[in-house]
Amino acid sequence: MFLSNKGCNYLEASARKRVAGILDPGSFREFCPPTEKLISPHLHYFDIPVAYDDGVIVGEGSLDGRPVSIIAQEGRFMGGAVGEVHSAKIVGILRRSLKTKPAAVLFLFDSGGVRLQEANAGELGVAEIIRALLDVRAAGILVIGLVGGSCGAYGGTGIITGNCDVLVVSEEGRIGVSGPEVIETNMGLEVFDSRDRALVWRTFGGKNRYLQGQVQELIEDSIDDFRQAAITML
Repeated sequence: MFLSNKGCNYLEASARKRVAGILDPGSFREFCPPTEKLISPHLHYFDIPVAYDDGVIVGEGSLDGRPVSIIAQEGRFMGGAVGEVHSAKIVGILRRSLKTKPAAVLFLFDSGGVRLQEANAGELGVAEIIRALLDVRAAGILVIGLVGGSCGAYGGTGIITGNCDVLVVSEEGRIGVSGPEVIETNMGLEVFDSRDRALVWRTFGGKNRYLQGQVQELIEDSIDDFRQAAITML
């Protein structure tokens, strides 16, 4: 059961709290819920615990009375990283949207990129998501990306954000292709210190992306502000 969490801090909220607070109360219908136990077929080889929703929630609901499809990545599971099942659920709701014709697709990003344990499947999944997302846009369905989670939107997920119609980002949100730790590991500490929070936000932060023109709306870090911004975009 989803309870209203509109007034909550967006950054620290779970994916389910974000969905509950952004959509109209009681309107959400989840596809492939945890009860179906659709888990990654790869993680057990690495002795990594699985999640029954594989780190992403997909479904349909209404926003200010208008039908929408919604995707919400869970940064608390493997940093929201994309794997085979994770990407398949996203592609599935995007393809369904071509038939149901919602007013918009809401994509709540919270991911560090592709899972290293499922690298090939994850990379293919990102490509399939982009293709399906562009098909949705070509059909005249608005795609709204929301970035404000603790993991930001990095790697393949960062690339996906660039394929949305509009982006709504909080100042705490971050968008990039290579993350701070990746840059530091490959280029050295003298090039990029991933522990320098001011540097990270000057480079990847929501305000910086807004000033660069990559983001259409910069908002405060609250679920209600994300909801209102999405309504405005509609």
